[in-house]
Amino acid sequence: MYLNRKKEDDVEFAIKHFPVTAVIGPRQCGKSTLVKHLMAKYTSEFLYLDLERPSDLEKLNDAEWFLSSQKDKLVCIDEIQRKPELFPLLRSLVDEWDRSGCFLILGSASRDLLMQSSESLAGRIIYKQLTPFLWAEVSDISIESYFERGGFPRSLLAVNDRVSFDWRESFIVTFLERDLLQWVNFTPATMRRLWQMLAHVNGQTVNYSSLGNSLGVSNQTVKNYIDLLRSTFMVDVVEPHISNLGKRLVKASKVYISDSGIVGALLGIRSFTDLAGHPAFGSVWESIVLINLRGTFPDAEITHYRTAGGAEIDFVVNIRNQIIAIECKASYAPTLSKGNHIAISDIHPAHTFIVTPSSESWPMSKGIDVVSLTELFRKLETFI
Repeated sequence: MYLNRKKEDDVEFAIKHFPVTAVIGPRQCGKSTLVKHLMAKYTSEFLYLDLERPSDLEKLNDAEWFLSSQKDKLVCIDEIQRKPELFPLLRSLVDEWDRSGCFLILGSASRDLLMQSSESLAGRIIYKQLTPFLWAEVSDISIESYFERGGFPRSLLAVNDRVSFDWRESFIVTFLERDLLQWVNFTPATMRRLWQMLAHVNGQTVNYSSLGNSLGVSNQTVKNYIDLLRSTFMVDVVEPHISNLGKRLVKASKVYISDSGIVGALLGIRSFTDLAGHPAFGSVWESIVLINLRGTFPDAEITHYRTAGGAEIDFVVNIRNQIIAIECKASYAPTLSKGNHIAISDIHPAHTFIVTPSSESWPMSKGIDVVSLTELFRKLETFI
């Protein structure tokens, strides 16, 4: 069963207007499925190459000859980061063919990481990022299942909770022991311990020194590891909101595991009931709101606000120069703390939203609404 993705129109538009379109996102988030769905309409004019398939890799032993023979097709190259030496050749072919829709490349690494190899495609390539399923894409799934299983298709759509958990466990092992090692050498056991530590402090400001001491590695090594997890979409780093308020701001970044189901697997949580009683429950809800914000408004600037005096707002979102404050409350009866009110007064947002797992929404006071995840994005659209 194919579920429609919000990025479909964006990717199709990019193919029609740019020589190279790159669809990036974490492994197993549905990039290949999305592209194959879109490309069904191209029939014989479309060629798909998976660089994890030996037979497809063999076709590229003489890449220049093979790709030159596909001049009239849209060529899709999946897991492009496994053969970075292709990028200069793609540039040459794109300049020779001089048309849009030459190549569609898929990668499980961030634009910054890919650009270390794809610098030669500057001005010829557009990037589109795909996330695991957003809440708006899975209307038949309960919020409890979305909490527990996360958005990775094989986890969210698994036949039962056990299969979902086992898939996530397998994903973590494979990711650590195979996928990450293509970028840098590290000890998988150490990286897993770091990932688990980050799950325990999910959504908190990161203390590199404390993490380094616990792992027996340097602060710089911890930073490098977190940067690698960020570049492969496994963690999200939210920078502090900086303003000229004369306040003593907390300038440390907050780190989130990018998928609620992966948080649960790292913490050994196998059911929604166990998750709901776990101290991480509130931060997992923040992760869910964050990944949906990133996926829906990829160009928005998202920061967090916190002062030494205790004023705090989870996310400060800048959408086309409109400042929106978002506070996440994993409760059906949310209230704002004194620190929340002070932060709102400091920030002066155009509007404040308190996001809850409830399906209901209501006004709390002037300029402040309690909203469901669905209603949050409906209202945010009005600021665009």
